[in-house]
Amino acid sequence: MEASHSQDDSRTSQSSNGGTPRDLTSTIHLSELRSVKVEPHLEEIFSLLSSEERTIVGALPKESAMFIVVAGPEKGARFLLDGDELVIGRDSQSDIYLDDATVSRKHARIQRTIAGFHIEDLGSLNGTYVNSRSITTARLLVGDEVHIGKFRLTYFTGKGNS
Repeated sequence: MEASHSQDDSRTSQSSNGGTPRDLTSTIHLSELRSVKVEPHLEEIFSLLSSEERTIVGALPKESAMFIVVAGPEKGARFLLDGDELVIGRDSQSDIYLDDATVSRKHARIQRTIAGFHIEDLGSLNGTYVNSRSITTARLLVGDEVHIGKFRLTYFTGKGNS
């Protein structure tokens, strides 16, 4: 006599002791998968800058910071973080204006605190990422890559590198 298996039966296997069948399937949520690159060392990050960019970053005052766009529509653009609070967005009145439909009008906020600069997502549609991780808020460190829409901005500080 031949045994017939239903579709559900093909996904189970008897446990090694002959007891209760165990499920051999698992669920993968593809939306939670993303490529996370290995974070480069500071020397590698600085080596990717042009000599002009290295000079500019080296001349930043200790309390200042800068974003350099490393990928996206405005590759090579530099944004000095010289205020206590700056808004990044597609709105032309934004402190850091990123003109692309993948950027929300008021996408993120940069705040200067005693501990350094922090970034906060302002409920943007596409989210804000630091080093390929979705964030609500995060403290920025030298070499961090901030991804907003199609833009990838690398964070640098003045002397002190924090």
